[in-house]
Amino acid sequence: MEFLYTYETLKLEFPLVEPEEARFVLLGVPFDGTTSYKAGARFGPTLIRHATLNLESYILDYDLDIAELPIADIGDIAVAAGDPRKTADRVRETIEELKRANPKAIPILLGGEHSQTLGAVEALKPASYVVFDAHLDLRDSYEDNPYNHACVARRISELGIKEAMFGIRSGTKEEVEYAEESGIRWVHARDYNFDAFVDLVEALPEPVYLSIDIDVFDLSMVPSTGTPEAGGLRFWEVVEAIEWLTEKKEIAGFDIMEVAGEKLGDPTALTAAKLLFYFIGAMSKFGR
Repeated sequence: MEFLYTYETLKLEFPLVEPEEARFVLLGVPFDGTTSYKAGARFGPTLIRHATLNLESYILDYDLDIAELPIADIGDIAVAAGDPRKTADRVRETIEELKRANPKAIPILLGGEHSQTLGAVEALKPASYVVFDAHLDLRDSYEDNPYNHACVARRISELGIKEAMFGIRSGTKEEVEYAEESGIRWVHARDYNFDAFVDLVEALPEPVYLSIDIDVFDLSMVPSTGTPEAGGLRFWEVVEAIEWLTEKKEIAGFDIMEVAGEKLGDPTALTAAKLLFYFIGAMSKFGR
């Protein structure tokens, strides 16, 4: 199956299936158009895919080999350089096309800056948006652009989607006030624990879109990301949340965004690749 806006690129090394037959469908979004500090998110999809070459496909925790699962990779979006809205439209149209061909497919975005999550959410229309992120991303506009990466959660909230945020440790007073006015609940990184996670997400309506901004993790794990912040979460804390969410809630889609860098084998990409495998494994082990 061919898609209008995608092109072939590096893919996972184990056997892949056609998108019409897949449960999990990877889509890279190599967009870097509104990055406000460290550039390189355009290389994220390639870096993540390459980092998977370092990983065993067998997941010890789950007694599961994800190389045996129905996974497809439809390549990368041909981005509209410098235009986050037009690129997000291409993401939306591609996922809509995929879901028409295979309604049971779970799209997985690899990015790429966080602005592009909006296109996936618009296509999938989840009832709730759960995000792990260092930043609130609730600005109405940043650098005169309402589709800047710092505005993605604001645009999603305006769609009437319930939101819960975890690992937050950066934001403006105006963003905090908007969250309070809009009923958006969030947990500061220093206050994060599993019980706090369950408390916020247990009552959320389904289906749920899960987004991981790689900068949610401790900076030592993810040095190559657009807007790094000290004081982040640990890997297993996020995996534990994914396991609960995949077991208890219907998942509409998933992404790992803001992976940057210029060198293969970057620890940020290795963290993202491991997280990708755990999401696929958890969905297969615990998901509906």
